[in-house]
Formats: sequence, structure tokens, C-alpha cells
Amino acid sequence: MRADNGLAVACEQLIAELQREGVRDPRVLDAIRHVPREWFVPPELREHAYRNAALPIGAGQTISQPLVVGLMTQALGLCGDERVLEIGTGSGYQAAVLCRLARAIVSIERFPELAERARRILDELDCRNVEVHVGDGSLGWPPRAPYDAIIVTAAAPEVPPALLAQLADGGRLVIPVGPRPTQELLLVTRIGPTTHTRELGAVRFVPLVGAGGWPPGIEEVPLPEEGTGSV
Repeated sequence: MRADNGLAVACEQLIAELQREGVRDPRVLDAIRHVPREWFVPPELREHAYRNAALPIGAGQTISQPLVVGLMTQALGLCGDERVLEIGTGSGYQAAVLCRLARAIVSIERFPELAERARRILDELDCRNVEVHVGDGSLGWPPRAPYDAIIVTAAAPEVPPALLAQLADGGRLVIPVGPRPTQELLLVTRIGPTTHTRELGAVRFVPLVGAGGWPPGIEEVPLPEEGTGSV
């Protein structure tokens, strides 16, 4: 699927970098290796597709840094038979990685133009186990609940209660939580009626806008000039 030899070399270099940085799950690395990231970035950024960096995709959104994609996906601990909820379809890249690792993916995007573009690319890549919906991701997608795993690719002020309610017993939720410009990436595991939370490190994401997240217009508030963390 990756006919450009230069991009193929860049992809292998990226895989090696991800391994050095802590992405060790061979299934996750194999999924990243076989999903053509260049399909999900604007044409003018194609040559940068395998940089370990976030890239703009329009509507004020980004395709996440590959390291963050790898670490978040690895934290879900997918075995292959899970139903996964993704909040923030964006380019569709994360969903394409997940579709190789789980039985069914439900992805929610609030921008219709991004959702339509992602659907088109995912269809072209034959990702038949992914469904993309337009909606308020902070509320999840109750019709397909419960979910064995939930991944949130935008930062919330706190873990949205609706997502916790849709997490299956034994399920895992990975979400960035905290104010701008940096947040803490959390792994929340449901054990019966209780949840256990583990911090995975500092990250930087666009805000999760919705009833269970930040109010509309938060994207227009300027960021402080300084800040640390991964994107």
C-alpha cells in the first residue's frame, strides 16, 4: 500500500523511534506500520507524514503525534475481540490503527467535514469494522454501549461521566484530562462498580468540546506562550 520507497523508509525509521520511546506491543507496532499515514494528512504535508509530530488537518484539529497514538493504543491492551469507542475521529488515522486490533470501532466526530473525509479514506482502506458518526463525543455513543475500551483524542476538564457509564466491566478508558496547554494522560479501568486511575504522562491535545467537556469557543482562547508535553 506504500509504493513510495522514501515513505516506506521513513515509516520504518518511525517504528524504530516508537520502540525506543516505549511502544513495545508488537500488534500495535504492526498496525502502525501497515496503516499509510500519508493518506490521512493534507497533500502538502505528505512528505512529513512519518515525522513523529502532530500535523494540522483542518478545522483547527490535528492528526496526533505517532508516539501518542502508539502509547494510547498500547494502554488499551486490545486482544482482538473488543468493541472500542473512539472520541474524536479527526483524520481517521487512529481509527484505522484500531481497526486492525479490535473487532468493532465506533468513532464520534463533531465536525461533519472531518467525519465525511475520514469515512471516505477508511472505506478506501477497507476498514469495514469502523463506523463514524457525527455528534457530541463527550456523551459517547449509547446505542453501541457498553464498550470494552474507550479512547479519547481530545482533552477534557475531567473524565466525562457519560463515558464512564458506557465502559464495560473490566474495560479501559484512555483520556487526556486537565486545563490547557498541557494535560495528564489517564488510564481508567472499571472493576465492577469502582474505577481505578493511573497517570501515563504529560500530553497536549485540542480541547474536547461538548456537554461533558469544554464549552464551545474554547479553541479560540489563546494558549500561554510556554508549555511542555507531547502532542
